[in-house]
Amino acid sequence: ATVSKLFCGCPTTFGAAPNTNVCPVCLGLPGTLPVPNEAAVRLAARAALALGCTVHARSVFARKNYFYPDLPKGYQISQFDQPLATGGAVACRSPERGPIEVPVARLHVEEDAGKSLRDRFPGQTAIDLNRAGIPLAEIVTGPDLRSPGEARAYLTALKQLLIYAGVSECNMEQGSLRVDANVSIRHLGEPLGTKTEVKNLNSFANVERAIAAEQDRQRALLDGGGRVDQVTLGFNAATGAVVPIRLKEESHDYRYFPDPDLPPVVLAPDWIERERASLPELPEAKRRRFATDYGLSAYDAGVLAALRSTADYFESVVAHGAEAKTAANWVMGDLQTGFDSNGSPAVSATNLAALIALVHQGAVSHTAGKTILEAISRSDESPAAAAHRLGLIQVREWGTLEAWVDQILEAAPAEVARYRNGETKLVGFLVGQVMKVSQGRADPKAIRQLIERKIG
Repeated sequence: ATVSKLFCGCPTTFGAAPNTNVCPVCLGLPGTLPVPNEAAVRLAARAALALGCTVHARSVFARKNYFYPDLPKGYQISQFDQPLATGGAVACRSPERGPIEVPVARLHVEEDAGKSLRDRFPGQTAIDLNRAGIPLAEIVTGPDLRSPGEARAYLTALKQLLIYAGVSECNMEQGSLRVDANVSIRHLGEPLGTKTEVKNLNSFANVERAIAAEQDRQRALLDGGGRVDQVTLGFNAATGAVVPIRLKEESHDYRYFPDPDLPPVVLAPDWIERERASLPELPEAKRRRFATDYGLSAYDAGVLAALRSTADYFESVVAHGAEAKTAANWVMGDLQTGFDSNGSPAVSATNLAALIALVHQGAVSHTAGKTILEAISRSDESPAAAAHRLGLIQVREWGTLEAWVDQILEAAPAEVARYRNGETKLVGFLVGQVMKVSQGRADPKAIRQLIERKIG
């Protein structure tokens, strides 16, 4: 989430015209020197701390040498044997195994390459270097995920952590979160087989599909007496098939060596601790606290904690006087359509708490509450004012309620007869009809009592 690139001052804005966010440094012109971006190192350290990694006081930038049209220098500045951080874990829920912890082997900082575009000019490849030099934090898990579903669960939890920590927006459509999946299979009890890598997956659903397809491909090869080669593959989302692109390189093929233009990154212990202390409460801790402090179910706590903005909003509604479970139901249910694309609610926490109070006091029905919620989402009007303006204050005057009930009972003689013959569940239908006639203003509890008294 930096505004400039890793080793120069070029902007990181997405969607600029091709080759406009570039300079001599990220173009790799002779004589240029890289200067590390402190903000990128800080955000990478925050990511590592959120993952429970050990952030090392000393890490080293290295040159990863390979030749590709969108890599202007002929090498990528990355980290190899001395990465920024190692040894973390991400808690998530496996569809098959339940709660698991996925180990994180390392987090290292590197610059992005450019982008090859094969759909701009017939028969030609266009190169856009706007992305060259954008800072990346590469997070490498251990070989512990056992199914496509587990991989998706891990990615969902990882994305939550990174967004909570303020490291990245994790927008896959804009390339700020990317996934490469390494896949190997084995017979039970045997070592893992040859590893392949599926690259450039653009959604969590496609990650799941691609891993399943590669599992099937490797299984078919081995069952047929063949062998799995270490290759890099692409995934065709239209056909659901994986397609080999090239042989997979080994680390020695990249001829890593420390970048002579960059000194080691040295972080003071107190700097690391300040970054640790500045982290917000993270999703797993928030889920546990919601369950303990507010008595919410694990499901409700998980839904509310999924987005930091939603969790903060829920707590604000409770702080303004709403009962926790009721507030959770409104935030997870009726209010879901009231959040914008940034996760900001269309109704203030104060107003939602006031609306919940109106419903709890019986001043308006829950059905009317939904109508009021929609009305106040488009204005600064208070729930009480909207209820009066829309004529939704619940009617409790006995004579008026009795008149509505009599009207419905006279109009539904067949249902009344069936009720008297034992179909007592029809009382719900009759209450609903009265609510329609009253335009949601009748007190449903009082209506039910009246109906049962008159036809019981």
